Amino acid sequence: MDYRFDETLAVQYKSPLQKVRVMSENWVGNNIFCPCCGNPHISKLENNKPVADFVCESCGEIFELKSKCGALGKKINDGAYETMINRITGSSNPDLFILQYTKTLEVKNLFVIPKFFFVPSVIEKRKPLSPSARRAGWTGCNILISEVPYQGKISIITEEKLRDKSEVVAEYKRIKG
Repeated sequence: MDYRFDETLAVQYKSPLQKVRVMSENWVGNNIFCPCCGNPHISKLENNKPVADFVCESCGEIFELKSKCGALGKKINDGAYETMINRITGSSNPDLFILQYTKTLEVKNLFVIPKFFFVPSVIEKRKPLSPSARRAGWTGCNILISEVPYQGKISIITEEKLRDKSEVVAEYKRIKG
């Protein structure tokens, strides 16, 4: 497996965040199986769907992807707080992929947080933007990775080594009960 992002996909973007979004979504869509059922392919959803990047055509599971360069730390910045809460408490709440990549744009680690661990208690509301900000009053959120229990983080790739698909699917099913 090639763990490197395809940088040619992002040349038209100026924002580093947009570039990484395009490259990481492409990489996951081309390389990752559904951790819920083992289907070898997950499909990219249209851009700008709230808290939804991929779907498994076989089992119907929806996945959100968050990517971070370097150490994961305790939290990952995300978008609008209310949108996130509405989505993860809704009837079709997603599972969450967390992808860690290097400065050389290579995937280092990838894990999935099943939707039953991707809950409001792991979402932190940020302070609203100041009245002088371009989007005054907008309130974002952080995903508190440190608040997800160990068993709620199912490794798919560890240190650039892909786990066997059957092990990942079995772990997901065991945790789901």
